[in-house]
Amino acid sequence: MTTYVLVHGAWHGPWAWGRVVPLLHASGARTLTPDLGASGDHGLHDDARTVTAALDAVPAGEELILVGHSYAGLVVREAADLRPGAVDHLVLVDGWAGPDGASMFGLAPDAFVTAIRDAAATSGDGLWIPAPPPAAFGVVDADDTAWLAGRLVPQALRTFTEATRLDGAVDRVPGTAIHCRPATYPFDRFATALGYRTLALHGPHDVMLTDPEPLARLLLDMQGRPVRFENRKGEV
Repeated sequence: MTTYVLVHGAWHGPWAWGRVVPLLHASGARTLTPDLGASGDHGLHDDARTVTAALDAVPAGEELILVGHSYAGLVVREAADLRPGAVDHLVLVDGWAGPDGASMFGLAPDAFVTAIRDAAATSGDGLWIPAPPPAAFGVVDADDTAWLAGRLVPQALRTFTEATRLDGAVDRVPGTAIHCRPATYPFDRFATALGYRTLALHGPHDVMLTDPEPLARLLLDMQGRPVRFENRKGEV
């Protein structure tokens, strides 16, 4: 049995994987989708502890594939560093990632950092980053836009300012980075610098919403499980 621990990115929730999860289940895999949307002020290290708790819930000896989307690329690397023996493969989906001491604000371009800080200062009481519109994630379909807009939540600013704490154990875990095209940020270069295999996938940043089947196929390929679902868009 293989368990996929699917970790959502900033402003999202476990629901972000709702179109991918049934496809993984159809091929016999189990899934866990930890929720990083903690109430109150919290940071990246708090999110890493949430993911670590999910890793601890997977039975010993079961194959475990840890997947992080976007901001969660930093989170899952810190969690894997804490539990390297539990994780068989680490997968980043358009994921921010770097060595010890990396952070969202350290990796992102200056214009991004300035815009985020200004948004938090003017509309988030200096603690929260208001959710951007769905188009910022590449979602343009009218139905998907309305669906996503009603679910996005503010993001704690400290999740973007805190730097990862890595002892180096995560570097012993095999890693793959799936980067979406056309690219928004150099996610492939982040991964290459870490020695990860990189795979291109045509689709926007929120590819799990717009193109769940191609993404699910790549995730299943991580452990060679036969793909059994039909070629159609998964439904929430």
